[in-house]
This record gives sequence, C-alpha cells and structure tokens, in this order.
Amino acid sequence: MHMRKFALASIILAGLSGLIIAQPRPIDKPSSVPANAPTSYEARYEGGLFGASKKETGTLTFDDANERLVFNREGAEMFSIPYSALLTVYPDSKESVPQAGKVISHLPLPGAGLANLWNKSTKYANMTFEDPDIRANGTASFRFKDKDKLLLFVNSLGARAKMTQRGDAFYKPRSGAPF
Repeated sequence: MHMRKFALASIILAGLSGLIIAQPRPIDKPSSVPANAPTSYEARYEGGLFGASKKETGTLTFDDANERLVFNREGAEMFSIPYSALLTVYPDSKESVPQAGKVISHLPLPGAGLANLWNKSTKYANMTFEDPDIRANGTASFRFKDKDKLLLFVNSLGARAKMTQRGDAFYKPRSGAPF
C-alpha cells in the first residue's frame, strides 16, 4: 500500500516538475560597432521628452566630448540626452497596413479585401532615461527608415553610454537591492 502511494506521488511530482521550467535569459553578447560607424543618423523624433511634444525630422548626433546624444533640426540643437541619464536603449518595429491598403480594402470590388494584407514595417529606437532636471523617467522614441542603421545606432549608443548588452537591447544594471 505504501509502495503504491510512493509510486503515485513520484509520478505526480515528475509530471509537475516538467511544468515548472525557468525562462532562459538571453545571452549577453559583446557589442559589434565598426570603427568607421557614423556619428550622425537621420531619424524622426516621435515623442517622449518633457517639453518636446512635436514630431520632428532631424539628425541624432553623438557628442562624445560632452557625453550626450543631441537631436538637431536644420542645424539647430532641439534637445539632448546625457549618456549617464540613459537606462535602456532598444530597437523596436511595428507592423501596420498603409492608408492606401485600408481605403482599397473597403472598395466594392472582388478581392479588394486582400489589400488589408499589405504590411508596412516601421522601425524605432526607444530610449528610457531618467531626466535629472525634473526627476522623472521618460521614454523617447525615434523612427528610422533602415533597420541596419537602426541597429548600428543602438549598438553605438549602448557602447558610448557604457551599457550592458542583452540581445539587441542595452541597459544599465541596477545598483543596490532589487526592487
């Protein structure tokens, strides 16, 4: 009798142990920034900074002498983010149906509904930072036209800000006790 209970308990325990699996952490990989990487990138500011709510197209420039990232529009500095204020930097993309596809899909024509299958991918660089002036966290978002330039920008910024890489993202590890 005791042997049956022990065998049954062992089988249940073995079955449950298969359900409890730890989520693997992505492997940290060394940053690969070529020596001839550009110091300026064309991008569109999408929002996230206190006092800069208008979407603008301009240039993101690394100002290594002052250890900051600068957003310029038509040669004038719009704002900057110090490297030391950055908490995370990561690439992102969003899939959407272009406006033309939405319009065509509503036309009373055979097969017009297939226009909803058109996809447009938009690539973003997202930066979480701690604004020292107002003591608040924010997330700035910049849209890029090219995925390769986006990844090169994220890698360059992560290396310049001396951040730790995890997958395609960079972060500053917390100091002190967790949470």
